Amino acid sequence: MSPQIAGVLQLLALIAALALAYRPLGDYMARVYSSERHYRPEKWIYKAIGANPSAEMRWPAYLRGVLAFSAVSVLFLYLLQRLQGVLPGSLGFQSIDPDQAFNTAASFVANTNWQSYYGEQAMGHVVQTGGLAVQNFVSAAVGMAVAVALVRGFARSRTGELGNFWADLVRGTVRVLLPIAVVGAIVLVACGAIQNFAGIHEVGRFMGGTQQWNGGAVASQEVIKELGTNGGGYFNANSAHPFENPTPFSNLFEIFLILVIPFAMTRTFGRMVGNLRQGYAILATMATIWIGFTALMMWTEFAHHGPALQAAGGAMEGKESRFGVGASAIFSVATTLTSTGAVNSFHSSYTGLGGGIQLLGMQLGEIAPGGVGSGLYGMLIMAIIAVFIAGLMVGRTPEYLGKKIGTREIKFAACYILITPALVLGFTAAAMALPTPPHSMLNSGAHGFSEVLYAYTSGANNNGSAFAGLNADTQWFNSTIGIAMLLGRFLPMVFVLALAGSLAEQKPVPETAGTLRTDKPLYTGLLVGTILIVTGLTYFPALALGPLAEGLAS
Repeated sequence: MSPQIAGVLQLLALIAALALAYRPLGDYMARVYSSERHYRPEKWIYKAIGANPSAEMRWPAYLRGVLAFSAVSVLFLYLLQRLQGVLPGSLGFQSIDPDQAFNTAASFVANTNWQSYYGEQAMGHVVQTGGLAVQNFVSAAVGMAVAVALVRGFARSRTGELGNFWADLVRGTVRVLLPIAVVGAIVLVACGAIQNFAGIHEVGRFMGGTQQWNGGAVASQEVIKELGTNGGGYFNANSAHPFENPTPFSNLFEIFLILVIPFAMTRTFGRMVGNLRQGYAILATMATIWIGFTALMMWTEFAHHGPALQAAGGAMEGKESRFGVGASAIFSVATTLTSTGAVNSFHSSYTGLGGGIQLLGMQLGEIAPGGVGSGLYGMLIMAIIAVFIAGLMVGRTPEYLGKKIGTREIKFAACYILITPALVLGFTAAAMALPTPPHSMLNSGAHGFSEVLYAYTSGANNNGSAFAGLNADTQWFNSTIGIAMLLGRFLPMVFVLALAGSLAEQKPVPETAGTLRTDKPLYTGLLVGTILIVTGLTYFPALALGPLAEGLAS
């Protein structure tokens, strides 16, 4: 079987698995977030934190909950790293330096999982399991809670109440993420991923020296790393490491975990607003972009230029021979079109155009299907922009799901889509203009610029993957990427929740013959075009200086 056919068959198997999970998981999440029942373990949590899960919140109160919980999480994770040297289970590792501890705390709380350190050489069991893995759960649950709050804004009328943040946070963690993670961890252990609390041990001699490996609760962290679209690996090689991702089956299973909740949340959206066709329209938009990007990535990486690539069956540099070009391309697109950041190959080693596809996937806002929660609310923001553009073209007041999109709503949506590009382009320009940051670039020219652009694109979009040639463990990059991650995560949430509150206060607008049908293929095409054009106009000059210039020169 040729590598190309193998790659296509894996893609078809992945699509089939996602299709089977779509309806039951989407309906289940809708029931979870609509239920008025509180399970006993959840009541214990509410009592411990002093929260009333039945109290409805308006958007300012909901936002305060998001920000307060996230601020405490950053502080806790920062202190845990700074105290690592005196904690049990540290494996003899020292405390983390202040700038790197800040960067890592901001990264995991923001669901980015950018790592400027070698996990197996810096973090002990306590930080990995008690700090990083915990944030993998709750940071994902925060994103899901904000998405559900926006959905309630569309579903409710004549009220500013969006639900209860603490109830949404706990239910997302306890009822959705935790059960799937338990089953997924068992699957990964069966595939060969390790799960223990062993220390550092030698496994033999290599070229005159000894090889050392860490043990750890890897399978349990790996599954929530993918399921929660987090991305931070237990080992520096991430999902290319055989302890994290041992077999081709585990590789396909991990891609499934990355995509299953973001895609299924479109079903949750349709169920909660009482119109499944609206959920299908959003799903079709996400799937069109995802399949298109996957096909482009496989084409660029399988294109044979020269005898070396012909002999290898594709651009194999930086890719695991266990997975090959096809599975690596599918994984790469899945991780950059979501806020995952996990890698089973080195993105810096992809072809110039392949690296451009990875960058563009993040620069779209990671909405196809995007991160858990963040992908859905990002896509709904773009849906509002598309409705507004259509309204301008036909001279009618824009409406979406029975809600008018007026001046206030479009301002919130516009601020949302402007925040991330401002962070990415602003920090990239500063890094290239200052004398010190460019010294961290391994490569010069277009590829070196792409390394810096990729770093800030990944940070501000809460992705976490990287072009490996950039030394980001410096005070400049630790600090500025940390700031970009926090602002890129929480500033958009401000406008999402403000928009949700504004929509919830409206009364429904009756549908007329002139209402744009947002559940039809015509609107799906308009939405895809709006996403690509808005992103293209924003980032094309920077892409032209980096991956496009490199790709055309090769």
